[in-house]
Amino acid sequence: MFTSNPFAELTVFLSPAFMQIYIVLMILAVAAGTIYDMLHKKSFQFFMQRRQNSEARARRPLGTGQKFGVALKTLGKEVLTSGEFCNTKRQLSHLLLFYGFLLYLISTIVMVYAYPTAQATTPGVWPVLWNVGALMIIIGGGWFFFFLRVNVVQEQDSPFRLIPADLFVVSLVLSVLFGIIWEIVQAQGGLLATQILFGIYIGLTTLLFVSVPWSKFAHMFYKPAAAYQKRVEDVSGSDSLPTAARGKKQVASPGNTRT
Repeated sequence: MFTSNPFAELTVFLSPAFMQIYIVLMILAVAAGTIYDMLHKKSFQFFMQRRQNSEARARRPLGTGQKFGVALKTLGKEVLTSGEFCNTKRQLSHLLLFYGFLLYLISTIVMVYAYPTAQATTPGVWPVLWNVGALMIIIGGGWFFFFLRVNVVQEQDSPFRLIPADLFVVSLVLSVLFGIIWEIVQAQGGLLATQILFGIYIGLTTLLFVSVPWSKFAHMFYKPAAAYQKRVEDVSGSDSLPTAARGKKQVASPGNTRT
């Protein structure tokens, strides 16, 4: 059951082209939503203005090689290891979400485009990775939602109280959860139940990707860019803080206080 391509089985009532076109539409939805978010919140304008001001204040202008080195450090800490989190539990939950989403997304694309029908035998590793990624998302997202959110931990709110910032993680977790339920029911051979659950799965997945302007989805693109810019400012000496404040910040930085 967990080693067979769930999307190939959809050909009983859907053309393989449905999922292939659907994925393209969702990619376009994310791109359009991110652009709208940047324009609406003027994030791009703010970022470019900050970059220009930083370059004008720089005491040690960086060359191409130095910028590449800063980009590698950003990739290694803020992207691949979520090292900006001082709270280890939050870091682990984000890593589960990040790598689970990557596994889930890549394996979905491979199964939908490379092995679209039951006649094209899907190597068992791809369905396994799809399910492993889904479980990582459920564990990491559930852990964060119920036990690590600031309003739950700090403000003692009910873990079931939803706020707009929760839209991304809630729609993501529910989407993959119903994806697994749909996969299980489909393997049992119930056509009507399969169609209903697949419809719920697609509906929740669509909500995840079209709600970019109102969720934290776009933050996946903003955070690396902001982290890179911050590192450039630190290395080039273009930090806008006064010298004394900069010195205190350097002493109190996570890199200097972590044991």
